[in-house]
Amino acid sequence: MTTPTPSRWLPLLMAISIFMQMLDATILNTALPTIAADLGVSPLNMQSAVISYALTVALLIPASGYLADRFGTKKTFIIALVVFMLGSLLCAVSTNLPMLVGARIIQGMGGAIIMPVPRLAILKVYEKERLITAINYAVTPALIGPILGPLVGGYLVQYASWHWIFLINIPFGILGILFAIPIMPDVYGKITRFDTGGFLLIAGMATGLTLALEIAPHGEPVAAALLFLLALAGGIAYLRHTRRCDYPLFPISLILVRTFRIGLAGNLVSRLGIGAMPFLLPLFYQLALSYDASSAGWMMVPTVVGTIIAKPFTKAVIARYGYRRITITNTQLLGLMMMAVALPPPGTPAWVWVVLLFITGFGNSLQFTAMNTLAIADLRPDQNSAGNSLLAVNQQLATGFGIAIGALLLKTLSLPAVSHGDLYIAFRYTFAAVGLITFTSSAVFARLHSQDGERLLEGNSHPGK
Repeated sequence: MTTPTPSRWLPLLMAISIFMQMLDATILNTALPTIAADLGVSPLNMQSAVISYALTVALLIPASGYLADRFGTKKTFIIALVVFMLGSLLCAVSTNLPMLVGARIIQGMGGAIIMPVPRLAILKVYEKERLITAINYAVTPALIGPILGPLVGGYLVQYASWHWIFLINIPFGILGILFAIPIMPDVYGKITRFDTGGFLLIAGMATGLTLALEIAPHGEPVAAALLFLLALAGGIAYLRHTRRCDYPLFPISLILVRTFRIGLAGNLVSRLGIGAMPFLLPLFYQLALSYDASSAGWMMVPTVVGTIIAKPFTKAVIARYGYRRITITNTQLLGLMMMAVALPPPGTPAWVWVVLLFITGFGNSLQFTAMNTLAIADLRPDQNSAGNSLLAVNQQLATGFGIAIGALLLKTLSLPAVSHGDLYIAFRYTFAAVGLITFTSSAVFARLHSQDGERLLEGNSHPGK
């Protein structure tokens, strides 16, 4: 089959899809207290609406390439947009929390596909010398979305209604379809067998662990323990499955690569704390500090600004100090900064949190770049695709687990605090706990050798978040 001539507007299509994904991933957190009040539930029980989306995206990422190869990039992308818009509409008309969670799962089914498929199309139809320019242009919205998400969410909730944080996706989805029809090349790939058994085992493992964290604070320790054991059994079963399967979803050979194994584990553990913060902070501002939704949205901006400003310096800093020293020291500093959020007493000026969160965002940028590039440093070319896919799944799962752990800690610690009418103390202890989780994850990176990652620093790597 002849490779289609690439449209110069294809990166714009990828930019729209990334913007939709990033906006949707960040717009909800600021609106959680308002949605909770409308649905008649506690804001401390709203984490399932966030986790369900992250978990669905994580589990379906490995299927995106298979679907695009089998059904073509154009049809797969357009159908994914339709599913995403349908999920958004169902979210907007939800009248209770279970309905909202179900709608978020449908939304996540589309969201998992709309970002990787345009990227796959660009990789297949663009010449190598044009790839970097095209990808860099397309990923710019990834930096804008996290800034606009909390702000747009806050203002829509305060001056319109929470339903619009989901309805706003529909015009973007329609725009994406209108662009996709003439622009998106309908590229097919070599169809390989999909590891359905491995997929189901991983999905069961991740779902079981998430549910265990969800029900633990509701007085169901036996059920939570059983779910945890089932998740553990699913993980063991998957390892055995990979030895028998000729086309495993994630080959066991990946975790035999030492730097990949350490990078993957460090990614997971450190993001348990980091991933909890975007969920906890809007609740903290609105429930403990009595900020309105738009002000809470503005208070989320410093972290993202710090992340963006750090981007140009990350490679030079890593080259100066090396991967081992950076990942250990920066992880510890990040943990300390997250714990420092718990220190200011009530009535502290807002600029104190602005400074703390800006520094945290700067550290996040350095951390993500170091962890992600280190993980793929020693993979063979034939391992790159599966390795990158597993890394992406790991990041999404870690974010979901981080939110679940943050919510678990907050609900557990808020029980005595609520009786005294003081959620502020519960949040302080929760920030200290998630910061400690991130701090202790530096022990994972201590297993690195001082020369690990040097090959990347000699070349021209283009690390991402």
